[in-house]
Amino acid sequence: MRQARPARTSRRGHRERRSVAALGPAGDDGQAGLSLEIYLARHGETEWSLSGRHTGSTDLPLTPHGEQQAASLKDRFKKIHFDTVYSSPLQRARRTAELAGFPKPELTALLAEIDYGEYEGKTTKEIHLVRPAWELYRDGCPGGETPEQMHARAEDFIALAFLGAQANGRVLAFSHGHFLRAVAIAWMGLGIKVAGALHLDVATVSILRQGDDKCRVLAMWNAP
Repeated sequence: MRQARPARTSRRGHRERRSVAALGPAGDDGQAGLSLEIYLARHGETEWSLSGRHTGSTDLPLTPHGEQQAASLKDRFKKIHFDTVYSSPLQRARRTAELAGFPKPELTALLAEIDYGEYEGKTTKEIHLVRPAWELYRDGCPGGETPEQMHARAEDFIALAFLGAQANGRVLAFSHGHFLRAVAIAWMGLGIKVAGALHLDVATVSILRQGDDKCRVLAMWNAP
């Protein structure tokens, strides 16, 4: 596994980035024996990601700093061949893909951010003022997605990734912070509540890997 660069303190509104080593095997879902790497890229900074507001369907652009972050991903990806590059339809993900060197990704609604329903645009602190014990991956969002729906959509994207891995067994997905955590948890065959234990910064790269030994691992997480 490639070692991530040392964690560094980012701008206000984003915590330290840390890379996590490989984690456990998942069960056989009928696609055992296929070798696959899924690269996950979270989009660059937006005004709401900077302030901690939950940004689901609100289609915000990247900030100027977010565009710089997205462009910095280009060097990471330029020597890697991907069979398919996917992106959320939302402009913050599409623009990140473009600046990272992929101007025409395959758009899929499966990679859209969590539907926060009534909590769209609110911070966790604001939600806790009226619902102190609320946790996204345990409670879901009123008028939005349930934890079960988040997990099912993540599994659907993983199935799509297997279809997209045609020659080299490698795909790339540009998406959003909370949904990418759900994808990682589904990949490892864990319950959706565990996703709350994963932190994911903007403009970071993570890798999910399955080898010929059928073992699925979180090979890299939250690497700047």
